[in-house]
Order: sequence, then C-alpha cells, then structure tokens
Amino acid sequence: MRKLILQMQMSVDGYVSPANGNIDWQVWGWGDRWAWDDKLKAYFNAVFEGVDTILLSRKIVEEGYLDHWGRAAKNYPANPQFAFAQKVVDAQKVVLTDKLEASRWERTVIARGGMAEEVNALKREEGKDILVIGGVGFASSLVNEGLVDEFQFFVNPMAVGAGRSVFHDQRKGHKLRLLGSVGYECGVVVNRYAPQ
Repeated sequence: MRKLILQMQMSVDGYVSPANGNIDWQVWGWGDRWAWDDKLKAYFNAVFEGVDTILLSRKIVEEGYLDHWGRAAKNYPANPQFAFAQKVVDAQKVVLTDKLEASRWERTVIARGGMAEEVNALKREEGKDILVIGGVGFASSLVNEGLVDEFQFFVNPMAVGAGRSVFHDQRKGHKLRLLGSVGYECGVVVNRYAPQ
C-alpha cells in the first residue's frame, strides 16, 4: 500500500500559515530567491523520486501551483536542482474537490468523492508514494481523517508568533513517532514523523 506524505514548510514555533501574512518567514517561498543549500535541494529532489502521484487542494491548483512548476521545468530543463519540477509535470495529479467541473491541467484528474474514500483508493493503487501539496485547511482535513502516513516538516529558522497549524483541530492531541531529523546549512531542519 502506498503512503500519503504531507510535506509543508513550518516556522520554528509550529505554524504553517502565519497570522501576519506580510512576514517573510520562509528561506524559500517558492519564488526565484531559492536560498536553500545544495544538500537540502538534493534532498527535496530525492523526495520527488519516490512519488508518482500528487494530491492537490483546489485552492493551490487554482492559485497556479501546476502552471508555476510547469514553467520552471521548461526554464531549467538541464538544472538538476530543478529536476523536481519535471517530476511535478510528469506525475499523476489528483485534485480533491466538488467545486471544479473538469480539469484544465495535463495528467490531472478531479476526484469528487469523500476525502477518506478517494485517498484510500489512491493508496491501494500500484505505484510509488503520494505527495500532498495544499494549504493548512486541506492538510488539517487530511490529518483529522487520519489519512497522513508521513509528515515532512521543513522547519524554517523564524518564529512568527501566531498563525495556523495543521493540527489546529486536534482536540485530543496527535502523537507522532520521529522518523528522522536533519539540519541544513541554510538553517532549515527537516523533521519527518509518522502517526503513532
């Protein structure tokens, strides 16, 4: 059975979405200023080698995630640091929503069923793991449904003071087992966890 991997950037005080949206808190905010060191970039690319399906929220796909990385794949075809962008283009993409009638993106399907039903069906398919890309609301819903098999938090060296966490709706807490933790020269620490 395939794993569902939730990958998110996080502040050192545990927020994935700061209350003050004007704070420049990420070492890499997905733009041209990519201040990650080479080892972290290599790790990020290695993650994409292990997945062949990307589960996306409607909001992130409509905000241009696929268009952005499609352009990056065309702009940097020979740059190994951007190899993941071509992986995004080549992967099967699934957008979980009932608010879109059809997909306008290549290799992208719309899944309209219930979240647990659709995700568990994806997990049962043959292939590599599934990577989740989405905002805090989408991620929190997956966590609340108990669908996440691995958390990958890219912890940025910045405290934001307030905001939203993927665990904000967890009334009883959420026990996690550490799979690994690696610090990088740029100040980012990647913490990997599995649910307990």
